Amino acid sequence: MTTIAWGSPSQTRTSHARLARPVARPVPAAGESLVLTRRGRMVVVALVLLVMLALAGLFANGASADSLGDPVSVAVHTVSPGETLWHIAAAATPAGDDVRNTIDEVLALNAMSSVDLAVGQQLLVPQP
Repeated sequence: MTTIAWGSPSQTRTSHARLARPVARPVPAAGESLVLTRRGRMVVVALVLLVMLALAGLFANGASADSLGDPVSVAVHTVSPGETLWHIAAAATPAGDDVRNTIDEVLALNAMSSVDLAVGQQLLVPQP
């Protein structure tokens, strides 16, 4: 059996396995400082920035209230069948004031997002 090679010997490629030589890395002596690579320095800088952002978030006080506001005297009202928030607020509104303002106060005092009521629900209602 014969082997036929196409092309000249200079055109054929052969791969030779290269043996890896161990790379000698300097080991810092007992009194020397640690030498960081570029990647190591980037990791350290990123960690420092993350810590600074976390501390800034802890000490940020942009959302804190400056004062508690005026105290409001309230009464607890239990919702009866057929009652609406308008009826409850109208009974608690002083003469000449707008019932809608009282409804807004009732919603804020009870942390309500809608005017829907349930029978037996207890509401804090501002007193005049």
